[in-house]
Amino acid sequence: LPSPQVWIEAALQIFYSLGVGFGGLLTFASYNTFHQNIYRDTFIVTLGNAITSILAGFAIFSVLGYMSQELGVPVNQVAKAGPGLAFVVYPQAMTMLPLSPFWSFLFFFMLLTLGLDSQFAFMETIVTAVTDEFPYYLRPKKASFSAAVCIALFLMGLILTTEGGMYWLVLLDDYSAGFGLMVVVITTCLVVTRVYGMRRFCRDIHMMLGFKPGPYFRACWMILSPATMMALLVYNIVKYQPSEYGNYRFPTWAEVLGILMGVLSCLMIPLGMVVAVLQEEGTLWERVQQASRPAMDWGPSLEENRTGVYVASLAGSQSPKPLMVHMRKYGGITSYENTAIEVDREMEEEDEEESM
Repeated sequence: LPSPQVWIEAALQIFYSLGVGFGGLLTFASYNTFHQNIYRDTFIVTLGNAITSILAGFAIFSVLGYMSQELGVPVNQVAKAGPGLAFVVYPQAMTMLPLSPFWSFLFFFMLLTLGLDSQFAFMETIVTAVTDEFPYYLRPKKASFSAAVCIALFLMGLILTTEGGMYWLVLLDDYSAGFGLMVVVITTCLVVTRVYGMRRFCRDIHMMLGFKPGPYFRACWMILSPATMMALLVYNIVKYQPSEYGNYRFPTWAEVLGILMGVLSCLMIPLGMVVAVLQEEGTLWERVQQASRPAMDWGPSLEENRTGVYVASLAGSQSPKPLMVHMRKYGGITSYENTAIEVDREMEEEDEEESM
């Protein structure tokens, strides 16, 4: 337990098992109703994931203990973490049980179903994200686009079925998700709490659920979670070790390729920021400020859910306050301005009055 590497692996395992940072949770949540109780869903999913992990630990280590007893070697010498544990050691243990063909069939059928439902989540994330970005072109052809993505990913995955497929699998497992996943999650926390604003975020949750998040959740989002993940990320970089598979050490070009895989998955974040700034007008600082504010049409997608600060339609100049978009008149010319900052100031004043 004192080893930091254990906590890094535990954090990565939580990311993998919960799907945090992969986009699957956001994709599935986008199909919820507007007032869905996400607090309850979060506790159910997290508790279910913890129970499943504990049961899986009992199943795995009981078998490893049995194999250790039969072979007369310590548990850490029975098998190393990785594909060999699932495809070599565990099936070998199944052959020692009564009705071994039946248990072996159940084990590999379980692996098949786990792989399939993971593919469903990843596929839906890719298809939904790209379709939402180009709705005019892709939504009418969503089935064809989904088939094209499946075929493309199938062809890309054929390299894993070659004689060197296990080495490619280890390389992908070590580099493609660890660094990039932590960067994505840390950036998400910072953007939501620092750029979009914790007050706006809590106000959105209050509008959806009817109550604001408590101090504990706000402290986690603003300080505890990003600080913990940043510390793990820095430690992981400082204590970097090249990938190995058994006694085989990957060559330098493979390490460079793996690092590029981890870095390229994060490049869309600064690239998106640069594009957002370039699309604005004014000086560089004015562009950064405007790009950091919510868009004029920001709010719930359904007009029936647009209440309070997210009123979709403006009836003349008599619009109720506060609104995210206000109508202004200058010299007889009517214009609409994003007044998110003014709305935040008004909300702060209201909160101060209520507290007094």
